[in-house]
Amino acid sequence: MTRTRDGQLHLGAFLYFSGHHHAGWRHPASGVEQMFDIKLYEQLAKTAERGKFDMIFFADLLHLIYPGRAAAGMLDPVSLLSALSMVTSHIGLTATVSTTYNEPFHVARRMATLDLISGGRAGWNIVTSQVDAEAHNFGREKHPEHSLRYEMAAEFVEVVTRLWDSWEDDALVLDRKEGVFADVSKLHPVDYQGEWYNSRGPLITPRPPQGYPVLIQAGSSEPGQAFAARIGEVIFTAQQSLPAAQAFYSRLKAKVAASGREPDSLLIMPGLSPILGSTEEEAKRRERELLDLIDPEEAVMMVSGILQVDLGGYPADGPLPDIPDPVESSNGMKSRVQLIMDLARKDNLSILELGRRLLGARGHMQFVGTPGQLADLMEEWFEQRGCDGFNIMPPVLPGDLDIFVDQVVPVLQKRGLFRTEYEGSTLRDHLGLARPQIGHFRQPNGTFAV
Repeated sequence: MTRTRDGQLHLGAFLYFSGHHHAGWRHPASGVEQMFDIKLYEQLAKTAERGKFDMIFFADLLHLIYPGRAAAGMLDPVSLLSALSMVTSHIGLTATVSTTYNEPFHVARRMATLDLISGGRAGWNIVTSQVDAEAHNFGREKHPEHSLRYEMAAEFVEVVTRLWDSWEDDALVLDRKEGVFADVSKLHPVDYQGEWYNSRGPLITPRPPQGYPVLIQAGSSEPGQAFAARIGEVIFTAQQSLPAAQAFYSRLKAKVAASGREPDSLLIMPGLSPILGSTEEEAKRRERELLDLIDPEEAVMMVSGILQVDLGGYPADGPLPDIPDPVESSNGMKSRVQLIMDLARKDNLSILELGRRLLGARGHMQFVGTPGQLADLMEEWFEQRGCDGFNIMPPVLPGDLDIFVDQVVPVLQKRGLFRTEYEGSTLRDHLGLARPQIGHFRQPNGTFAV
């Protein structure tokens, strides 16, 4: 392929349960028995660091899904990454934390702590959560409406960044002789009073080594894109084809520029779930093994749940019925619902086929083939400006991460598309992102203004 773009792509290792494939936990090679054991995650983190990944990434859900029928439940990602910071030295540590069911002060402190103890490797995946089941776990009757959640999230992030800025970079003095722990003139109250959140401040931890942990966003709806264009530094997205990825890439980069930022200050990393084999036939055999583990009833339940329509009374091998616009009516991930509807129409999928496709990679792109073929695809997407890198989603863990690191990463390195060694120590270094300076400035009355 003719090189059309300078630079190297970025890689995240998205570690989810015992693998991203819905039925992957049932596969004999899965590590599901260790799903709540730190040793599994230590192994995965070390493998990803051996592969020179920019970061590992843990999602978070605040409700139990498919109990008894899937690998349900998960450890708290910030606590888990704090432990993993002790057995790694370079790889970024990214956690999902919801703005809807947390308080800004808690999040500011937890993420600053992770950044401090890891030496500047933290990233915050900012989400607004998805469904009413999460609201019920926090004593609320209903999940807030989609656009309102993003309004609240914008204010939430503003409070968090103000709290991170409440210690100037050189506020910590530690002068034993004079008995001065910190320069109080460089510790500032926040005194934030907004529509949704109030916080006095200052934070009780110093400013994070990175200034701010890297700000990541995972929504691709219009409100999500607007939010990412203003504050995001990395966006995780689901794209099924290069033309769709290119359209999303150019549209979002334009929004970033329109917001007054450099387009390269936000990196776009689609999800990619690879099923690999030494030959295409072997890869397809592995795909069939995993598909055979999916219960047809679960496949129909998956589509019903996402579209919020009971499809149990329709033939599973028939097409989606005519239903009211599920994107308009959805209060969850609108962009994912739109992607699913587009996928069903484009490939003329039955309800069962659609469900199995979704359960294979939860709406992200699934690749089936050889390591060389996967490297070809990744190179094409990167060179043709469909992405700045990928969030790799191994279908079965731990083995599929090893396969990617041992068989795909060397091909990318040989082509000059990926690093052979880490050149910096922080996540911002790996991603080529600038360290933010103090963004909120003290006024005469001691408060801050943007």
